[in-house]
Amino acid sequence: MLYLLALIGAVTLAVLLWKAYGPTSRPPTRVMGPDDDPDFLWKVDREVHRRRSGDGTGESDQDRGD
Repeated sequence: MLYLLALIGAVTLAVLLWKAYGPTSRPPTRVMGPDDDPDFLWKVDREVHRRRSGDGTGESDQDRGD
């Protein structure tokens, strides 16, 4: 009976140590959607201004300076 209690205590201690010092899981990396991308938002804003002004011209991607 004493051996059984010692085994249960050892397993419990091992589990607690594993939880405290074992490998940690990293939080999943956040995926950036197009609505969070500043470059995408800039292009959408540019297109909206182009359509409102009525002309099909406007600056190209090269004129932006990126």
